[in-house]
Amino acid sequence: MKHTRIAAFAALGLAASLSLTACNGDDSGADASSQGAATSNSSSSSSSSSSSSSSGGGSEAGQGTSGSGQDSKGGADATNGGGTSGGTKVTSCKTKDLAIDAQDAAPDEKTGRIDITMVNRGSTTCSATGFPGVDIKDADGTSSSTGRGQAQPRVTTLKPGDAAVFNLAYDIDDSGESMASPTHLLVTPPNETHAVTLKWPAGAGAIKGIAADVQVYPTHTTK
Repeated sequence: MKHTRIAAFAALGLAASLSLTACNGDDSGADASSQGAATSNSSSSSSSSSSSSSSGGGSEAGQGTSGSGQDSKGGADATNGGGTSGGTKVTSCKTKDLAIDAQDAAPDEKTGRIDITMVNRGSTTCSATGFPGVDIKDADGTSSSTGRGQAQPRVTTLKPGDAAVFNLAYDIDDSGESMASPTHLLVTPPNETHAVTLKWPAGAGAIKGIAADVQVYPTHTTK
């Protein structure tokens, strides 16, 4: 009986020992799993931080590029100034610097044409590009504006001594019943506000209709 009890106690001791060993093994596995998870989370956090830092750097580089583009655009705008010739800015010709003259240039007895020449007598190159303004003054003292012909202006740059010409065109009235009796031309160069008064050219045919039926054409060089 005594031996039986000793054997039973020995068996219980062995079972308890095995149970404790099993519990310690589970805890060790849990700890390892926890450490692995912590390591994984740390790596993920580090990777996320690195990615965020990299993304921020790209944004700054992008802003830098944008700023550089704006500077380049400003530079382009600064160098693309209009109204230049050979690197020198060309201003519109002033009335006071132009010698202006009008002559009859009719090609036949039915087509009236007056050529008005402008010579640059100034000391600098200037632009005479565009449509001049022309009013026709009648014998009764009234003035009427001419119309514009169907033509596109051509670049007309005048160096000192150069000349530009523009034309007035109209139909000649050979009936003797013209409603216009022109005596003078009031001429304003392109992009100017000051006019000069010229005599209606001797020998120019009578205007068929009224002054508004006369058409003015843009300037061009005589070369």
